[in-house]
Amino acid sequence: MSRWSLHTWTRDGRSLRRAMPTLTVLAALLTTSAGVASGAAGAVERDVLGSGGLTQIELTSFEGDESVRPLTTSALRDAADVPGVRRVVADYTSALYAEEEGTYDLAGHTLTPGDELPFVDGEKGKARVAAEGLGPGDVVLPATAQGTGFASLLGRTVAFGYTKATSASSGTTAVIRLKVVALYDPSWQADGPDVAYLSEDTAALLAAARAGQEPETFRAREGARSAVVLVGHQRQVAAVTKSLQGDGFSAAPVSDRVRNLPGLFGVADLAMRIGVLVLAVGAVALGAVRAADSTRARVGQFAVLRILGSGRPELRRILLGEAVLSGGVAGLVGAVAGTGASVALAGPLSGLLGLPITRTDALPGPAWVAAALLLPAVGLAAGTLLGSREALRRDPYLTARAHA
Repeated sequence: MSRWSLHTWTRDGRSLRRAMPTLTVLAALLTTSAGVASGAAGAVERDVLGSGGLTQIELTSFEGDESVRPLTTSALRDAADVPGVRRVVADYTSALYAEEEGTYDLAGHTLTPGDELPFVDGEKGKARVAAEGLGPGDVVLPATAQGTGFASLLGRTVAFGYTKATSASSGTTAVIRLKVVALYDPSWQADGPDVAYLSEDTAALLAAARAGQEPETFRAREGARSAVVLVGHQRQVAAVTKSLQGDGFSAAPVSDRVRNLPGLFGVADLAMRIGVLVLAVGAVALGAVRAADSTRARVGQFAVLRILGSGRPELRRILLGEAVLSGGVAGLVGAVAGTGASVALAGPLSGLLGLPITRTDALPGPAWVAAALLLPAVGLAAGTLLGSREALRRDPYLTARAHA
């Protein structure tokens, strides 16, 4: 870098510092995307995988797809017999709605081992759920749902309504009494909003009633929507998954599923990869354009310097110095601004995903910060070499005479 670079960069409005705003925005977007993805991944690793997800396999049933084995009673029994499997818990979906107090409509799901609910109240119920699971007459509710608070129902046995089909197109209302043993933070929405968690038998009973069948018949014919398979040790997961897939199940380790979640996780990861490409290509293109504009605007000045003894290499070093200064400042400001934005988004992102994301979780990784810091300077310098060639080749005497 030439000793004149800092002087021209700070004092000449035609220098390459005009490229800084665009590069700063690109670097900030890259760093923000990296922080968002880092926060989401950190929350998943800590709160989902860290709670036993590394030893769990998810089975999924696809209605109408004959290539995938349905999760019927016999199929789940076969899954439980696979060597290495400790337990299989099926998830049956249903619905509960207000019968006595309030106005609400809750989706019903089985509380599976993969559901690490963030309990907000009911320590006795929480301890009981952790030790024994839910009993047939128990339910775990969100603290609030659809404007109704359930704190007053904690520990009480409450009547809930559910649908019992009487024919293919009609049904009647039935009532089931369940004890509210615990409440969880409603921002936790792994199975969607407003979910009531039930024991496997109760969830199957409600699902069967909605289908107009006896529970045993429903479980044997229709089956569950999904199931969680608990494996004895993490090292057995791959072998058990392969064995289940060989038996016709749609099986995937929970660790693979949560690490490759669609939606926001996938968008943020894709944004990071695209961001690196856009930042690199954008810096090179911007460097070429700005360098060509800058040298054309200062061609008379450069011609005088060449007549006074400065060669083309010295002029290139001046431009490269301006490019490095512009890219370095843009990368630094963009990285700081992007990191601040990702940290500020930690709270809203936590609420959106239903997973606790701390401010430190939302800090972008060192590799992404390095990319945001270095790519603007490197790309702008490369573009400068390309964009300044034509102007610097001109005859300095003819150029000086033309600008006299």
